[in-house]
Amino acid sequence: MTVDSVNASGFAREGLDALNRIAASAESAEGEVRRAAELIAHCVRTDGVIQAFGTGHSQALVLELAGRAGGLVPTNRLSIADLVLYGGDAPSVLDDPLLERKPGVAERIYDLAEPRPEDLFVIISNSGVNSVIVEMALRAKERGHRVLAITSLSHTRAVPASHPSGRKLADIADVVLDNAAPRGDALLELPGGGSVCALSTLTGVMLVQMAVAEAASLLLAAGVRPPVYVSANVPGGFEGNLELETWYAGRIRRTAS
Repeated sequence: MTVDSVNASGFAREGLDALNRIAASAESAEGEVRRAAELIAHCVRTDGVIQAFGTGHSQALVLELAGRAGGLVPTNRLSIADLVLYGGDAPSVLDDPLLERKPGVAERIYDLAEPRPEDLFVIISNSGVNSVIVEMALRAKERGHRVLAITSLSHTRAVPASHPSGRKLADIADVVLDNAAPRGDALLELPGGGSVCALSTLTGVMLVQMAVAEAASLLLAAGVRPPVYVSANVPGGFEGNLELETWYAGRIRRTAS
């Protein structure tokens, strides 16, 4: 990649190439997107809730999956902030930049959500090695949940494990969606070293929406209407969404954001 590529058209070209490769991967009935969709559809059909968790910028994909227009209603956002919102901790605990590396944090977040065995965990991490991420995946598996991971296989394979178990998110998950991001996430190489412009959010959104679309297809084929949100900014949308949410009362959280 040359210096001339460090511009808007360079990122668009490289980003679209990654998106096209991801799109092509969905054409296979045996591919990971299809397997991810099967997990999601099964969760919905068995009255489960999709528990989505990520830290840092991976939270953007949690928001893409949980509680948005056009998305599935039985989705719940898990966050380190739950320690304050639902766990009674002082807001100052969130000032610790290393909180996501401390043992026991994921277990508390899990327990505060009170998930049911039929719930599916979607865990998102570009590196797949942060302690809270691995701990959440291990906790979910120990409790009998299926785990869907969205991660960068290039990154996770290039860095050592940091959790005491020696495992990474991709080692634990039942299905892994590779976001095609490079090691370090940034896409365009700078002269003299370093890179600019992260890719994982762009490709992660593509993976999330493709998996949801394929899951909707599977549900429709089974005669099940997918429970999806309508935009709250169209007439009747807010009221209709509230009605759908009543079925999952106490299991999904919808706070102001």
